[in-house]
Amino acid sequence: MNKNKYIALIIGIVVLALCVCVLVFINFQQKNEIKEIVEQMEFEKEQLEEEYEELAVQFDGYQTPDIHNDSLVELLSQEKQRVQDLLEELRITKVTNARRIAELKKELATVRQVMVGYVQQIDSLDRTNKRLVAENLQVKQQYQEVARQAQQLEEERTQLAEVVSRASMLEITHFQMIPLNKRDRKTTIYNQIQKLQFDYTVGRNITNKPGLKTLYMRITRPDGEVMQKSIDHFFRFENNEIAYSVSKEFEYAGEEISGAMYWAVEEILQIGWYTADFFVDGELIGSFPFQIKQ
Repeated sequence: MNKNKYIALIIGIVVLALCVCVLVFINFQQKNEIKEIVEQMEFEKEQLEEEYEELAVQFDGYQTPDIHNDSLVELLSQEKQRVQDLLEELRITKVTNARRIAELKKELATVRQVMVGYVQQIDSLDRTNKRLVAENLQVKQQYQEVARQAQQLEEERTQLAEVVSRASMLEITHFQMIPLNKRDRKTTIYNQIQKLQFDYTVGRNITNKPGLKTLYMRITRPDGEVMQKSIDHFFRFENNEIAYSVSKEFEYAGEEISGAMYWAVEEILQIGWYTADFFVDGELIGSFPFQIKQ
């Protein structure tokens, strides 16, 4: 081989070696660039997933029972589900699918914008609810105050009515029991008692309504039984029908009036203390003890 051809061959080999080296370097450079791009895409995908997860947590933070608007609750639930669906899709999307990841990134921006609107509505509703609660509380307090004043007025009216009622109520101002014999004369001998005379005086009271009235006397024996001449002798007192012993009608005109009531002794009188209670207009106007001695 001549010298020129040998030199040309060596030069060709060197050039080929250089070309191979250049190609290997370029390939290595491209692999590094691709690796960096893939790593960047993985990082961006991870960030996007974190943003979706954060948004999902924000949606979970709005509890539907606290939102008193059915339409808003429904829309919020739909968007919440939408975020969950997009997050699941993002997790299974390959990192090299740059186009879909970019679309999911746009979807995230859209959902965020929608959520901003919902948050504004929720805040507005919350402010409105707080205002209404405050107004309702104020109205309730005003109502309670009015009710309290009404109750106080009713109590005062009742007290006044009781005072007026007591003021207008009649009263027995004098009482005396006199045992009588068969000649209607006073006796202290037990075996001669044939009649009991009850002297009384109804006091003066110009506030009492004048007119014909009935005075009931209720005699209670020492054993607690009421003395009666008839089983039909009952009158109304405090929403009950109670027995009486003797009754008498009298005309009352506001001035003091005296009278007497009688009990014919037809039984064996018990020895001991008795009670004579007087009633007019459904009110107890006097209660007096008296004694039968042997």
